[in-house]
Amino acid sequence: MNELLAAITTGLTAFTATNLDDILILLLFFSQVNTVFRRRHVVAGQYLGFAALVVVSLPGFFSGLLLPRPWIGMLGIVPIAIGISRLLQTESEAAETETSPSATPSTWLTMLSPQAYSVAAVTFANGGDNIGIYMPLFANSPWESLVVILSVFFGLIGVWCGAAYQLMKVPAIAEMLTRYGNQLVPYVLIGLGVLILLDSHTLENRGLVVLTLLISGTFTLNLLRKLEQVSVAKLYSTSKAVSKMEKN
Repeated sequence: MNELLAAITTGLTAFTATNLDDILILLLFFSQVNTVFRRRHVVAGQYLGFAALVVVSLPGFFSGLLLPRPWIGMLGIVPIAIGISRLLQTESEAAETETSPSATPSTWLTMLSPQAYSVAAVTFANGGDNIGIYMPLFANSPWESLVVILSVFFGLIGVWCGAAYQLMKVPAIAEMLTRYGNQLVPYVLIGLGVLILLDSHTLENRGLVVLTLLISGTFTLNLLRKLEQVSVAKLYSTSKAVSKMEKN
């Protein structure tokens, strides 16, 4: 009984200490909910991202190998990439996304949706501290305690999502995030990625700095090319429609 209580206490303490900042991220995600990006995507993405953190933290999957903290910090590239992607999206594309119809998918389809993956990627990238704490915690826990700790972790994810959603119902918070959420989210994600890189001392390693710049630059260039292709296609479609109207 004492071991059970100790495992529950350990799970509560470890989860709370490593996921306090996730409340803000969840608030921002819930503020973006529309006809395509649903609450279920936020919850599913949170579970997926956290499950990935747990898998990476289990020493059995890596033969006890602990990843160097600066390499873990490379995960900061993920929220930076997502933030840049959202920042470069045009208003017309955002309008199309909000007005497009959506069917109600099954639970498994929700878990596999790009929207859920986007949330999961941010959750995973923000988990450098989680990995650093969970690896030795899991390594020093007997199997029975590990099961209890993981049960506490996954139960608290639902509590975290529920708390963030309830906070969104507070008029002042809801109004602020609804009005400024779309503009804030890209900068918050980019800032989060930079903080992860700095906190993990990734940018103190010249090789990792070069690698970070190469990955970020390649992603940005590819994104700009795609946006340019979309813009050209839209212009061509618009001009074609105008020409057709003039002929009629």
